[in-house]
Amino acid sequence: MALDIFKKIDPEDKTLLLKDLEANIVYFEKNDSISAIRLNQVIGIVNEGYIQIVKSDYYGNNVIIEELYKDSVFGSNISFSINEGCEILAKEDSEILLFDMAAVRNLSNDKEYHYQFLLNISEIFMGIISQRNERIRILTNKTIRNKLLEYFDILSKKTGSRMIRLPFSYTDMADYLAVDRSAMSRELKKLKEEKIIEVKSRRITLLNR
Repeated sequence: MALDIFKKIDPEDKTLLLKDLEANIVYFEKNDSISAIRLNQVIGIVNEGYIQIVKSDYYGNNVIIEELYKDSVFGSNISFSINEGCEILAKEDSEILLFDMAAVRNLSNDKEYHYQFLLNISEIFMGIISQRNERIRILTNKTIRNKLLEYFDILSKKTGSRMIRLPFSYTDMADYLAVDRSAMSRELKKLKEEKIIEVKSRRITLLNR
């Protein structure tokens, strides 16, 4: 779950803060591509919708670098590499709040809501580092089976349940794990036949935990 960048800031102070940040709202329709150049030195917050940052490998296969849901924070300075090699896609109709990094640097600790906002930004940075470490744990596994089991284990620990619901489609999961979709489907079938997992639509139950 995304952390609230405006946590502990009351509505009146939030209004003042957004003015100090010279923030503006932009809208994107489903399947729109968002220019990476536009996001240079900018922080974005997903107010509504679902965004993916996707990178194509040498063979033209897509790899999901980052997923951004409501309240997710991203930008060239805090997300995975947002550059010409990445495509930023609106997977749903989306509303994004944008403000310049320079405006963040100009905030003063003299105002309590400025100070709280900077604390929230720091907390979000730590969360992003944690998410990156999770992704590294997954991708360093050499086999599709181990990548799947590592990913399921991470989701299970987050929810505290052996039954997990995949946050996206199987096609997107293959892109996220950087594996071939057909090969992943075969491995899921094997795991099911070996009674390691149970699969019902996008719901996975871990049977050996």
